[in-house]
Amino acid sequence: MKTDAPLKSRHLEILTSIVRSYIETGEPVGSRTISKLRTNALSPASIRNVMSDLADEGYLSQPHTSAGRVPTERAFRFYASTLTANRVAATDSDRLCNEFSSLDTVGARVERSSYVLMELTRNVGIAAAIPALAQELDQIELVPLAGNRLLMILVTRDRMVRNRVVTLDEPASAEELGSIRNYVNRNFGGWQLGHARRELMRRMAEERDLYHAVMRKLQLLYSKGLLEADTSPEVHMEGASNLLGLDLHLTRERMRDLFHALEEKKRVIELLDRFLEQPVGELEVHVGLEEAHPAMKNLALIGMTVRMVNGHPCKVAVLGPMRMHYERVIAAVLQTSRALENSHF
Repeated sequence: MKTDAPLKSRHLEILTSIVRSYIETGEPVGSRTISKLRTNALSPASIRNVMSDLADEGYLSQPHTSAGRVPTERAFRFYASTLTANRVAATDSDRLCNEFSSLDTVGARVERSSYVLMELTRNVGIAAAIPALAQELDQIELVPLAGNRLLMILVTRDRMVRNRVVTLDEPASAEELGSIRNYVNRNFGGWQLGHARRELMRRMAEERDLYHAVMRKLQLLYSKGLLEADTSPEVHMEGASNLLGLDLHLTRERMRDLFHALEEKKRVIELLDRFLEQPVGELEVHVGLEEAHPAMKNLALIGMTVRMVNGHPCKVAVLGPMRMHYERVIAAVLQTSRALENSHF
């Protein structure tokens, strides 16, 4: 995270006090307020001079002539860059790790992560797991439905479950489906999905172990995506309604645009990819997200990429106002990330 040019010690102390006061109250901060907060004596006049310097340097703005000062985007960015992550209590990490370990699928853990982030910060919690391309087959199940439709269930060894409903040109009997299921599970259990599909295609051209009708059904299911994993990210976001209570200086139309953007999984992934680019395990703080969407000008994103025990990378993040409790959010992101990394199935 890049920082601006170093500030003088006194300027840094006063800017930090202004940002913290504004985060707590949401009100413009005056020199007398800062004077009362300081332990060492400094007159309101001296503080006003420093505040004037900070305003000239782009760290503070003044809504009205007689009002106090308000931190700018530059001030929040500088403040966030000076923070060190609070140490997460071991008991909290252990509790969350045990809670995640009780969930038996990756999807459930990712979904729970977004709830935890929302609950701990009262902002928007986001978690997205990106499946690896080399997932291994555990088993398939084929369930007949009405109208020549079939539910294909794919379970991989990392406990991810994917369902796909396909329509067949002709009905398939329970015996035929059972033969296909048993053949695939017996021959390809433990194989990487990509390798399994290639080998299955090769065998279908030569295989004589299955009788003709079953082989025809197997070829049909293959063309419908049998053993083909949907590698799109598993995305969960909770707490978007928390943005409604914020003064983001948006028109009703812009607020509607913001919510529409957050409803689209693709846009959320683009947001995470754009701002969470650092290697696994490195926390990132971004203040002012206008380049992602005009309505996100007054929002901030704190998050990181972690690698879960199944090998999947997962991005966890909190989206909230620039006027957020940064230390609390950083601690929540770290706590949730560690639980995802360390919890076992």
